[in-house]
Amino acid sequence: MPASRPAIPSRLPDVGTTIFTVMSRLAAEHDAINLSQGFPDYSAPPLLYDLVSKHMRAGSNQYAPMAGVPALREAIAAKVEALYGARYDPEHEITVTAGGTQAIYTAITCLVRPGDEVIVFEPAYDSYAPSVVLNGGKVVRARLAYPDYRPDWAAVRRLVTPRTRAVIVNTPHNPSGTTWTQADLRALARLVDGTDIAVIADEVYEHIVFDGLRHESCARYPELAARSFVVSSFGKTYHVTGWKIGYVLAPRELTTEFRRAHQFVVFTVNTPVQLALAEYLRDASRYLELGAFYQRKRDLFRAALSASRLRPLSCTGTYFQLASYAGLTDEPDAALAERLTRELGVASIPVSPFYEEPPGEPVLRFCFAKNDDTLLRACERLARV
Repeated sequence: MPASRPAIPSRLPDVGTTIFTVMSRLAAEHDAINLSQGFPDYSAPPLLYDLVSKHMRAGSNQYAPMAGVPALREAIAAKVEALYGARYDPEHEITVTAGGTQAIYTAITCLVRPGDEVIVFEPAYDSYAPSVVLNGGKVVRARLAYPDYRPDWAAVRRLVTPRTRAVIVNTPHNPSGTTWTQADLRALARLVDGTDIAVIADEVYEHIVFDGLRHESCARYPELAARSFVVSSFGKTYHVTGWKIGYVLAPRELTTEFRRAHQFVVFTVNTPVQLALAEYLRDASRYLELGAFYQRKRDLFRAALSASRLRPLSCTGTYFQLASYAGLTDEPDAALAERLTRELGVASIPVSPFYEEPPGEPVLRFCFAKNDDTLLRACERLARV
């Protein structure tokens, strides 16, 4: 007699395998150049690996404190104060996390109760909405309009209700490459003023900003910092996305609630990497020069892409470039992305999965966090479109 199995109704019945996994797998199957998933094809400087090895060999291989190694939290506090003029208490207001996605999920978990509403800007990174749904919340979507992907604050204000519990913002923005301005942050502050609405600020690309612009962190604005979880990522900054390590800044009262959930989600993050990052952060040039590093790659990719019929949209941050294929084909973006992978050997990401109801815009996303030769070879193939 076959063993019986429990019937488990799905809490995410409409969620399948992420588009990032799908396209990376398709790229591997067709030996394609993978400009889809957002990870570099180059390594961090050897010194960072040497520091991790040093701490491993020194015996620092047991549990770190739940909130993170004190030396790393102190280094984060010093960095944030120098960049944004905001002083966060390392003991009570900074928590080291297992990457940015865990930080965002945990922030949502400690905020959202069944029936609460969370405003999300679309196109949106794909973890936001499922995290809200898993915690019983309702996702309320604000649209960033093609081709500039700027927020319409009057429209956002109309979405606010007495059930609004949080707003998730992302700047520099994935997938559009747009960066929010001081005016945007001021508008956000006015939106939440006098309410109990919290802000979850996904700022994992904070150091990848171009063209002389500055990153407008919620930490810069005291009225926003007082109600915000500000999330960042060492993986994005130091080309080590697979290490899955980041951090969250929040005032003491919010951090207390965050840690109550955090300790049962991951408890803590691996010790030797934390100690290595604490040392590595001492040289600010290692993150301050990141914008120039990626701006050169952006410019190289955009110039090489000009030989194709794809037209790059504006990109002022992140390591993603959107490109319009208007006039090239009437295919949906997912179909075109798959065809380019199979026929030309270049994998990209369709933008439609970043929406609940895709608007049908003719746009693909390419990751330019790749070696120059990789980018040039990809553009040579795309020139055959």
